[in-house]
Amino acid sequence: MNQLSVILTFFAVVNLVAFFVMWRDKARSKKAGAERISEGVLFFMATMFGSVGVYAGMFAFRHKTRKWYFIIGISMLIVQNIAFLYLVIDKLAFFI
Repeated sequence: MNQLSVILTFFAVVNLVAFFVMWRDKARSKKAGAERISEGVLFFMATMFGSVGVYAGMFAFRHKTRKWYFIIGISMLIVQNIAFLYLVIDKLAFFI
C-alpha cells in the first residue's frame, strides 16, 4: 500500500467516524437527560481532518445547522483540511 492510499484511507476513516459521532449526538439530543457530545469535541474532530464528515452529518441529521458558528467554522475547516491534504499530496508527488 503506497503512502497516498494510507493518507486517503485515514481521511476517509476519520470522516466516517465524525459522521457517526454527529448521528450519535443527534440521537442523544432527542432523549431527555442523555449525556451529549460537547461542541468542543465536534470542532476538535473537524480540526483533526473530520470536517467533511461533521458537515455531512450536520445536514444529513439536521443537527447544529442553526448555529452560525458551526456553519461558518466547519466550512472554514473544510477549506483548511483540503488545503492540508493538497500540500501533503503535493509533497508526496515531489518525493516519488
